[in-house]
Amino acid sequence: MSAFSPPGALPPLDLSRWRKAPNLLIAAGLALCAVGALMDLKQFGYSWLVAFMCWLSLVLGAMFLVLMHHLFDAGWSVQIRRFCEHLACLAWPWMALFFVPIALLAPKIYRWMSVDPRLDHALRAKWPLFTKPGFYLAAVLCFATWWLISSRLRYWSLKQDADGAAHCTHRMRFHSAWGIVAFGFSLTLAAIMWMNGLQYEWYSTMYGVYYFAGCAWVALAAAYVIAMVLDQQGLIRGLMGEQQYYYLGSLLFAFTVFSAYIHFSQYFVIWNGNIPEETFWYVLREKGTWFAIGLVLVFGHFLVPFLALLRIDVKRVFRFMVPLCLWIGLMEYFDLSFNITPVLHPNGFPLRWVWLDAGCVALMGGVLAKAFLRDLHRHPPFPLKDPRLCEAAGLPHVAAFQAAGAGLAAGASARGGAR
Repeated sequence: MSAFSPPGALPPLDLSRWRKAPNLLIAAGLALCAVGALMDLKQFGYSWLVAFMCWLSLVLGAMFLVLMHHLFDAGWSVQIRRFCEHLACLAWPWMALFFVPIALLAPKIYRWMSVDPRLDHALRAKWPLFTKPGFYLAAVLCFATWWLISSRLRYWSLKQDADGAAHCTHRMRFHSAWGIVAFGFSLTLAAIMWMNGLQYEWYSTMYGVYYFAGCAWVALAAAYVIAMVLDQQGLIRGLMGEQQYYYLGSLLFAFTVFSAYIHFSQYFVIWNGNIPEETFWYVLREKGTWFAIGLVLVFGHFLVPFLALLRIDVKRVFRFMVPLCLWIGLMEYFDLSFNITPVLHPNGFPLRWVWLDAGCVALMGGVLAKAFLRDLHRHPPFPLKDPRLCEAAGLPHVAAFQAAGAGLAAGASARGGAR
């Protein structure tokens, strides 16, 4: 065990040189997106959709973690709850704004919008969902649901910091109770309308769970890295112990297996059913270099993280876990590209448009990073009066942690005001 570093053994991280990174990402991404849109508007729409669904998976995955914290009355997740609330709140208005190009380019992206349903049974059978009013109404419903869930949970969370009243906790549990149902419905609706709808003839009853598995998977990886950074910056130091990192790593391992199970089950059921209306989706994704991408997902999306996380002790080794978490984010992007891009490029992955894909990811990532850091600086870095804080931090240290958290938040607010 001496070969492995406990979380507190790493030196403090110097992030001063990364302060301008979000602005640089926004500038570079905006330039690349503008050039790409001028060159090929349809390709820009598809690249934008892949990046959008990738960042949305992180936001919705964080929302799921907050919902689970309240539904299970968890103690170990107190430390990560606040920044997960901030991530969830990125759904509105930022992800809604990023959806605007998709809404405008929908007739170019979604072929069914130019098909007469009277001449196509597959489209007629999906009426009224797969209609233009149905498409935009579904988007409004999804974003309204995510805004309501995330805003209410963070509102009562911050109110709990002020007085620690029990009714704040009860309100968060109430919103989580109905919220988990609405969350599952809206996530499934979004996955069907925005990804499955690219090939409307095909359907899968597991597609919503397919996307959800990726959301939770990538959110856990991001939560591990963010918790590590905040810990090393001193914002949640003392709250994050080896046990908390182990729990995050174990859940990451569990969702690696769960995601692989859902992916394989969908493939197994459809392929063995051998119905042309279903198998064509996978046949398309075995053409050209898409077959190689499929093998990358088999090994990189499942086997690499599965084998890497088998050992118990590595789940608390930052130098091992951080690259693995970044790898997981890359595999999630590949998976979503595997779902979306073959519709436009059936013969293989379009390497010539990688720069545009990177630009879309960079632009959204830079904006979301600035919004997340702004919220992180405005509020205490962890729930100051969560009823499970004693369990998470240890009873003798609760008052000190509460005072330190309030002081950090006040100092950050003062620096923000000075700027």
